[in-house]
Amino acid sequence: MSLALSTPSPRAIGFALPLLFAASLLSAADIRAADASAGQAVFSSHCAACHSTSPGVNKIGPSLAGILGSRSGTVAGYAFSAGMKNANLTWDEATLDRFLQNPGALVHGTKMFYRVSSPTDRENVIAFLGTLKQ
Repeated sequence: MSLALSTPSPRAIGFALPLLFAASLLSAADIRAADASAGQAVFSSHCAACHSTSPGVNKIGPSLAGILGSRSGTVAGYAFSAGMKNANLTWDEATLDRFLQNPGALVHGTKMFYRVSSPTDRENVIAFLGTLKQ
């Protein structure tokens, strides 16, 4: 018995393409959008004790107003660790995600010790931080 591969017929392709398209839509539907409101709730219960969302208001940690897109160690009036001052990071979504997952692994010597273990919580908090203006 031999197996021969042949070129699919136009009819088979016409049948398969809509199925492939539908499958791609299902995959895209599985990707959920970040929820800034849920992120605000996580921030309020886990982050607000140390961080403010008001510009110029630093607490134990720096203000996070306008943090998305800013450079690490540059919030005015906050005494950053040497590690954070020298990290030379831009706080984009991917970098914030890595930092919130394990701050010390990304920035050796950071003062930040709190980890956000849930990927969904990190995604939502980052979406919330993106709503904050400087």
